[in-house]
Amino acid sequence: MADTFQYKVRDRSGTILSGSLVADSEALVLARLREQGFTPLDVKREKKGIGQIEFGGKKVKLKQVAVFSRQFATMVNSGLPILRALAILADQTDNKELARVLGEARLDVEQGSSLSGALGKHDHVFNNLYISMVRAGETGGSLDSTLLRVAEMIEKEVQLRGKIRSAMTYPIAVVGLVVLIMSAMLLFVVPQFKGIYGQLGGTLPLPTRSLLFVSDVFKSYWYIFFGGLLAARFFFRRWKRTERGRELVDTMKLRVPVFGSLFHRTALARFSSTLAMLLRSGVPILQALEIVSETVNNKVIGKAIADVQISVRDGESIAKPLTKYPVFPPMVVQMIAVGEETGQVDTMLDKIAQFYEQEVEAAVDGLTSLIEPILIAIIGIAVGAAVVALYMPMFNIIKLIK
Repeated sequence: MADTFQYKVRDRSGTILSGSLVADSEALVLARLREQGFTPLDVKREKKGIGQIEFGGKKVKLKQVAVFSRQFATMVNSGLPILRALAILADQTDNKELARVLGEARLDVEQGSSLSGALGKHDHVFNNLYISMVRAGETGGSLDSTLLRVAEMIEKEVQLRGKIRSAMTYPIAVVGLVVLIMSAMLLFVVPQFKGIYGQLGGTLPLPTRSLLFVSDVFKSYWYIFFGGLLAARFFFRRWKRTERGRELVDTMKLRVPVFGSLFHRTALARFSSTLAMLLRSGVPILQALEIVSETVNNKVIGKAIADVQISVRDGESIAKPLTKYPVFPPMVVQMIAVGEETGQVDTMLDKIAQFYEQEVEAAVDGLTSLIEPILIAIIGIAVGAAVVALYMPMFNIIKLIK
């Protein structure tokens, strides 16, 4: 989740400047400030009070950015001036935050700023990848086609996220329903047998006593349970924002059973498609690698790409440094090497991206098929345990009455 950072920098003339940037980490803020030619003096995360908390109305979804890009590309291709196109798009969008951003960008362009510079001031909506693509389109005189490429890439990203989310929604909903049913039985059904047994002078079976113990503990200390969960979630999210925490979490995501291969293929598809698009749009290779390392959304792969960038700066190829990192399969390395030899790196990267996108689709379908029997087994075990715990006291009650 992006945060606002307050910074203080010195420009090339020695003047001290201050301002704020929205980014995922302090390291990204420092990198962007150095890219702009500033010397960072102080960078710190802005503390949010109650009046600064942003709710859903401040958020611009990826799908809305894709729709804006496609409409903007159509208007530019039709010969409509950029200022007028921005004004029309600001008026017709339903998202108030996007309308505000486009309105401010139009004013900046009107005052002489470039489109990429105007949009770059709003990095909570348009990330570094988007701005670099727009800048390349402006420089090469192909803004409309560049915007269409960006729109297609964002639409693919939205579609991929939707498939993964749909695969995860079903098991989460079913497990949540089972937990809810079991909790209701523990809190309201099972305790009834305790009073009956107390009147008949019998002793509850061990499985039922175990369930009652869990029920009593939960009823007595439920606030500690939920408080502990909230505290754990809060500290985990803070730890995850650190460089070390993000790297460990991303490493675990690649190694987790069942879902690890899905995360791995998704990251490789994003790496290949993004780098191919940047190179085809005319973005310099070093800048393209830096952008990809920030936008690949996996710290392990991002670290490997940053290493590749250093090697390329020293005159080496792209493929050679990748062999040191197991996250890049030999097929990926060899195809990039062939692309470098033939001068068609972007084409090879497109083929790699297409291959892994198909792999992700197949993995999601297979995951859905695999989850169903696993959930049936979990539900069966949970229901079976509940039935055993409930019916054993009934049999003993009959014996006690006799």
